Amino acid sequence: MQHDAIVIGGSYAGLSAAIHVARARRSVCVIDAGSPRNRFANASHGFFGQDGANPQAMIATAREEVARYPTVQMIAGAAIDARAVADGFEVALAGGGKVTAARLVLAFGISDLLPDVPGLSERWGRSVLHCPYCHGFEHGGGRMGVLWVAPMSVHQAALIADWGSTTLYLNGTALPDTAARAMLDRRGVSIEPAPVRALQGGDGSLSSLLLNDGRTAATDALFLAPRSQLNSPIAERLGCALDDGPFGKIVRTDAARLTTVPGVYAAGDIARVPHNASWAAADGVTAGISLHQSLVFEPLAA
Repeated sequence: MQHDAIVIGGSYAGLSAAIHVARARRSVCVIDAGSPRNRFANASHGFFGQDGANPQAMIATAREEVARYPTVQMIAGAAIDARAVADGFEVALAGGGKVTAARLVLAFGISDLLPDVPGLSERWGRSVLHCPYCHGFEHGGGRMGVLWVAPMSVHQAALIADWGSTTLYLNGTALPDTAARAMLDRRGVSIEPAPVRALQGGDGSLSSLLLNDGRTAATDALFLAPRSQLNSPIAERLGCALDDGPFGKIVRTDAARLTTVPGVYAAGDIARVPHNASWAAADGVTAGISLHQSLVFEPLAA
């Protein structure tokens, strides 16, 4: 079956794109591997009408809503490759088989590359966090830490000081330059240069950081902005241009979420900085509507 669109990725961006294609009475196939970036978090905050909801439950509800449309096909599994063909694009599936469509939306997401600090990865999304707008309020007034992973950590520490008393943990790296130290001082941010040996606390919570010299630093929430990687090589294989973002590669798109390859759109964390669930969903809406309009107007201009 030839679809009007294939969406690779069934989280906030992908499902938002798919439902708008379906509502335009066009056929759309959603391929989803089931590993959304925010699966580690218990709650999603700041999303319109869903503040505090479980992100996995939100995705499950959205998937059910999209699947009700008669022109939608849902495939649980991974897309492992894609290529341009005469009438659009062909996508290969991990379990065997291929699907084709006139247009393609890439929304396969990214993965965070966490520092190798004992106790950090098991607290990711709970007491070790990335976005203060997503999780800062819940820890507000507590003892905040920011773990240095890049020069941008200075900016993050200065920002997070609005949520509570903040310490920038350099984790053995060199002190920031004079201008950065002056900014941190104005924001009331303390600097701890010692390496961090481990995170401590029970059941996903954080109580303190164990430093390399044996001291402990009481900490209720630790923020960091880790490097990230695209979850799939498909964008690059299709020839989509990639740009260097502050955290890793991102897929280049225009305002319509069209990549540099005609007929291929990209939405969500793979195609923007900064990230959050609301932006991912909004970009998916843009991609879905833009894709549908291309199906209408491009043949008229031919």
